[in-house]
Amino acid sequence: MVETLLVVGLLVAVFVGFNIGGSSTGVAFGPAVGSDLVSKLAAAALMTAFALLGAWTAGREVIATMGGRIVPQSEFTLAASVAVLFFVGLALLVSNTFGVPASTSMTAVGSIAGLGIASGTLNEAVMLEIISWWIVAPVIAFWICAVIGRYVYPHLDARLKLDRSPGPIVVFDREGAVPRPRLGPNTTPRELGSVVLVVVIACYMAYSAGASNAANAVAPLVGNGAVSMNGGIFLAAGAIGLGAFTIARRTLDTVGNDLTELPILAALVVETVSASLITMLSYLGIPASLAVSATMCIVGLGWGRATRTVTIGEAIGGNAPEMSVDALTTETSETVPRVGEESARDLGGTDLFDPGTTGRVIFFWLLTPSLSAVASYLLFATTAL
Repeated sequence: MVETLLVVGLLVAVFVGFNIGGSSTGVAFGPAVGSDLVSKLAAAALMTAFALLGAWTAGREVIATMGGRIVPQSEFTLAASVAVLFFVGLALLVSNTFGVPASTSMTAVGSIAGLGIASGTLNEAVMLEIISWWIVAPVIAFWICAVIGRYVYPHLDARLKLDRSPGPIVVFDREGAVPRPRLGPNTTPRELGSVVLVVVIACYMAYSAGASNAANAVAPLVGNGAVSMNGGIFLAAGAIGLGAFTIARRTLDTVGNDLTELPILAALVVETVSASLITMLSYLGIPASLAVSATMCIVGLGWGRATRTVTIGEAIGGNAPEMSVDALTTETSETVPRVGEESARDLGGTDLFDPGTTGRVIFFWLLTPSLSAVASYLLFATTAL
């Protein structure tokens, strides 16, 4: 019976990791795929490799938190672990079915919290710390990117010009015995450098996703000793890779094409700030949402860019700027206007967000952790596992 239950637990862990891969790959590589910088296949391979690296390093602390600090390890019986993981996977499957990148960490913590509340063993101090960071981290992400958008982004845009030219970035000269790579017909050295930089940052984001999300798949099994720490990390990374190569295609389309058409430079800033924030929290043992932080980075960056129409003095005097995230799509000339010299019309840009898709994403971010927490509580409150 125990062996059968362990097999079921491993299968459910793979199921959870599979859905995590489908969700997190879209968040990490959606902008790069949407800008035709990498293919979906290459994104899946890179996601798998760097998620494993993230889980192997910073991910250990998050596994320890979710596997024994939110509720005692003694509560993670094999049956309880299977049930917790099942609710996580079910909530994520619902989200991925609709092609929306879910908040996997919030969903997993919700399921564990449901167990803790039902059994009366929830560590309220740890839970309060986690929830506090869930509130503070998006605010930090917003304001960091708001400052960058107002004071730094226009200067970067004017100097770097990370625009994507038509055609292949690299072609191969096959005239010799050994094919030699060279720049595509429309590619400049600056563009090649920008492409490499965007892909590197996407890999960094995949690293942070692995660091934060591997625990969501295996923490209960590691907590009760059914799986070793290293074994759990390999299991989680393999399952994430499976999801990256399969169902991630839907979320890659959602983030890369439907939700937002970020300029390459904006995607670079968003990925750097959100990945750094989540990596820092992972080393602290805090499970946090990469998807939420990345979205708040986008909003903050666009908001900061839009506020350049007024100075701080004018804003204090009651002259509020017209706020629009669409300001990110406005091209900056080589000579950057001073703060207060641009008008709302200058920053009109093009539509950055699809309101319908954005609303759908926010709805599922709220739905998935609520669904896992309520289902977990009802099960453990009515049965003894």
